[in-house]
Amino acid sequence: DYRGLADPRDRITRLLSFCRDIRGDLVLVGSSLGGYVATCASALLHARGLFLMAPAFYLPGIEELTAKPAPCPKTIVHGWHDEVVPVDHSLRFAREYGATLHILDTDHGLHSELKLLNYLFEYFLVSLDLPKRQ
Repeated sequence: DYRGLADPRDRITRLLSFCRDIRGDLVLVGSSLGGYVATCASALLHARGLFLMAPAFYLPGIEELTAKPAPCPKTIVHGWHDEVVPVDHSLRFAREYGATLHILDTDHGLHSELKLLNYLFEYFLVSLDLPKRQ
């Protein structure tokens, strides 16, 4: 919950603080600026996976803050008609860091493709092959 926090640095700090006592495998999921925040925190949190929806990469004012992501599986879902974050930004990130990229015929919110988004997320989790909890 990042309500009241406009500065991405403060959001990263909040995520790091929230996750510091979590035990077990950590999969980070984020949309737009939340995807950017999850990516920036992923290496410090030793994330086992990153699932990002229309992440706010390479935007003016925050481009210099983008940290190298954790060496884990990364999947990005982005819309061809994104009016907030150009799809080319996810193409660039996917190419640079070896992320799987799904580009859908939708906009920034991805709302018209929720069923497919759900399927892609489920597939991503299964593909991580995380140990089952008893």
